[in-house]
Amino acid sequence: MLDFSFATADEIAQELAGRLRAARLAQGLQQSELALRAGVSAGTVKALEKSGQCTVTSLIRVAQALGLTQDLQQAFVLEVRSIAQMEQAQRAQRQRAPRRPKPKGTGAAAAAANPEA
Repeated sequence: MLDFSFATADEIAQELAGRLRAARLAQGLQQSELALRAGVSAGTVKALEKSGQCTVTSLIRVAQALGLTQDLQQAFVLEVRSIAQMEQAQRAQRQRAPRRPKPKGTGAAAAAANPEA
């Protein structure tokens, strides 16, 4: 299974297309039957399975026709956090690295103090 964290948009689209195709085949449906159930054209189903390209509405219709609505329920769920948690997260992100000490004997002040160098 593809890890979406490191995948491109095209790779994710291909993976989802493959999953939808597998779900269709597992239910013993032909593309034309799925298209009829979903209320989309057969060409839409073919394009979706081949390239992963379609509108969001078509994707939802196909998923509904395959009984995958619960899987959609989990997509893009936002974690509800309190204002205090958001402020704490913001403070934690704004930490800066400590300054590095400057090496001794460099710069204009060191050159003026030691004219022999």
